[in-house]
Amino acid sequence: MVMSRLLPQNTKFGALFTAQAENAVVTAQALVTLLEDYTDLQGKVKRLRDLEHEGDRLSRETLNVLAASFIVPFDRADILELNTHLDDLVDDLEEAGRMFQLYRVETPVPQALALARIAHEQARLLAQAMPLLEHLKRADELNRITARVRELEDDADRLGDEVQSTLYDGVTDVQGMIRAMRTGEIVGLLEQATDQAQRVAATVESILLKNA
Repeated sequence: MVMSRLLPQNTKFGALFTAQAENAVVTAQALVTLLEDYTDLQGKVKRLRDLEHEGDRLSRETLNVLAASFIVPFDRADILELNTHLDDLVDDLEEAGRMFQLYRVETPVPQALALARIAHEQARLLAQAMPLLEHLKRADELNRITARVRELEDDADRLGDEVQSTLYDGVTDVQGMIRAMRTGEIVGLLEQATDQAQRVAATVESILLKNA
């Protein structure tokens, strides 16, 4: 049964989505910290992995609550989308951090830190947005938040293009080619994380439209 308005009858979803978004904030901050102080990668990557596992736990719990719920606050498909995109956001952030260690990157490109900071700001905004899904009268505030998340994703796209356009400049040997390819992969993951945040925002906008 899908209610025609955003209703607070089942508050478990709001709490779980808020917890997922807050976990994304902490994960993004952990990645920012890794890049700001590029030491002890093993310990910092372990921290990211632990946060990713927590994200998986919250995602599974959300699915379990959905399966057991007769009354849901909004469309089940939107609940599934929010759950998927929030989980993927954390997954992409963790994987990017892991790649720095796995590929033994000596010096990350400065755009990597800029992208991580964008993802952190997006996650912070989404953590503000999730509790508001239970309050239709605050739709204007939600729309302002989602618009800002989209703007930040556009900034991330520009940074990604900046890296890709110069990625192979000056590359003259195989090792240089490998380093460039790995850098491109990591930057792509970071940009993908910002895309996932934008997808969360788009799902929120869809929920608002359906329940206006």
